[in-house]
Amino acid sequence: MTSPFGSLPDGRAANLHVLTSPSGFRAEISDYGATVVRLFAPDRRGEFSDVVLGFDSVEDYVAHSPFFGGIIGRFGNRIAHGAFTLDGHTYQLAKNNAPGGLPCHLHGGTQGFDKVLWRATPSAGPDGAMLTLRHHSVAGEEGYPGNLEVTVVYSLTADHSLRIDYTATTDRPTPVNLTNHSYFNLAGEGRGSILGHELTIAATHFTPVDAGLIPTGEMAPVAGTPFDFTQPRAIGDRVDQANDQLRFAGGYDHNFVLAPRARATPTLAASLSERVSGRVLKVHTTEPGLQLYSGNFLAGAFAGKKGHVYRHRDGLCLETQHFPDSPNQPAFPSVILRPGATLRSTTIYRFSTQ
Repeated sequence: MTSPFGSLPDGRAANLHVLTSPSGFRAEISDYGATVVRLFAPDRRGEFSDVVLGFDSVEDYVAHSPFFGGIIGRFGNRIAHGAFTLDGHTYQLAKNNAPGGLPCHLHGGTQGFDKVLWRATPSAGPDGAMLTLRHHSVAGEEGYPGNLEVTVVYSLTADHSLRIDYTATTDRPTPVNLTNHSYFNLAGEGRGSILGHELTIAATHFTPVDAGLIPTGEMAPVAGTPFDFTQPRAIGDRVDQANDQLRFAGGYDHNFVLAPRARATPTLAASLSERVSGRVLKVHTTEPGLQLYSGNFLAGAFAGKKGHVYRHRDGLCLETQHFPDSPNQPAFPSVILRPGATLRSTTIYRFSTQ
């Protein structure tokens, strides 16, 4: 089912596509930003609630959104100084972020993929509805080289999963790092803090950052630090500890090392649970990294869906990705896509109860 979702400042119409499965699992996705607007998952009593933050109209996404639910590209996360060198040529990108007063490029720039109108094609999948979204990113957009053809397919599966399949091709070498930026709250959207959520991450190392939230290049052990989620820990247990890494970011905003390189099949990266509802979210991905973001910059500055005001730590992100600043970090897994090659990536958000 497709319905109007409002109008962009230039008058173009945005739509909302509703994907449902026979079990009642439902996702609502806009062609603006290929954005997951709503995601309904059952609690232990079988009652469905929306578990992602967002807005009720495209106008609010344009005016306020801190990347709620959007597809991020060309490059998810930060690039130091908004620049990189590729095959002997230096490219200057938009500088649209400055943590610690240090300018950088963030999430594709001022007009990243979360802020464009994608071409959407609904279809039927084996377990439920599917939605295919396509975007042509022209050479020079936000400073990136080469034309890029990107396809994102959202599909529902019978086990209460939202699957995201990414593909991309280019006509010139270019960095590409695609992810989804949904903010989750398993108690339900608008129902308070995520500090009590328990998280496990399948990572023994993370990439520390400097004051500008740019990786130092090190892959440091999580053992003995607030970044050790190898066993279930509540987000709030250590998020406010006196620790330089947490101080730089105002909480968690760090990449965890899942694997030395991208994998062919999705592998368990993280498990998130909320005790009152009993909801459990397991994240499987082919990506080598996972960015944990604890909603540090949510500040109650605007109202979201149903008038809910999103405050500090009312949602968290589990962004499957390659590592931040990879174009400037030769020891990190490569993000360079070249002509003749196809980027392929899959992430699965699977819901259950306990």
